[in-house]
Amino acid sequence: MARKTTGKNAAAKKSAKTRRKSPKKLKVRPRTAALQARADVKAAHGDIPPWTPAEVEEAFRRFHDVEPAPKGELQHVNPFTLLVAVVLSAQATDAGVNKATPALFAAADTPRKMVQLGEEKVRDYIKTIGLYRNKAKNVIALSEKLIAEHGGEVPRERAALEALPGVGRKTANVVLNMAFGEPTMAVDTHVFRVGNRTGLAPGKTPLEVELKLLEVIPPKYMLHAHHWLILHGRYTCLARKPLCETCLIADLCKWPGKTMLAA
Repeated sequence: MARKTTGKNAAAKKSAKTRRKSPKKLKVRPRTAALQARADVKAAHGDIPPWTPAEVEEAFRRFHDVEPAPKGELQHVNPFTLLVAVVLSAQATDAGVNKATPALFAAADTPRKMVQLGEEKVRDYIKTIGLYRNKAKNVIALSEKLIAEHGGEVPRERAALEALPGVGRKTANVVLNMAFGEPTMAVDTHVFRVGNRTGLAPGKTPLEVELKLLEVIPPKYMLHAHHWLILHGRYTCLARKPLCETCLIADLCKWPGKTMLAA
């Protein structure tokens, strides 16, 4: 698998691509912190109108037209390094992980090389990442398990992935999608926020949001859907100050706190 690259320029490019002017028949209203807080609570409780199938289709058609084949921003060179990168990204940013992993993966890009490297040296490579001690322990443990139970290969089965140390449902979904082309939905903080705030897939837990998204998103868009939603949450539908005025789907969004309203 080819190395995925990223950086400030790439992020800016994605941001520009995923933020487009909303349809002309929208007007801007001021946003206040109180208004946004009330709107987020209302959305989280599912007290906003549901999307119609036609609206969902239109939203993902727009995402597709702007970025037909979105890519994940974690650097990796093969399924194993992708798995390690996603494990390291828990409670950390992709940018922070990407600063540490190139040197690590140059030294160890297979489970056997990682085990040979050892936990102490892995810690040295990733010490700038939060929770690095426990993550280094998990990286060595999952590498050992891959060797012992899977011939040193990353399994394609969800249950086998989730049985690896440090791997949960979200990590398994990312690996299945990016390494093996499975139409899975990885729900991180961005996807969870977008799903609830917009009313596209309200849910109290990441699993509820995941299952709802799998239910409402047309199958033809599922392969890339989680990347579109992650990028939308990362660069447009921000937690504190969402950029409604340049949102690609502002006219479809059901969030009562948005600044773009029908004229």
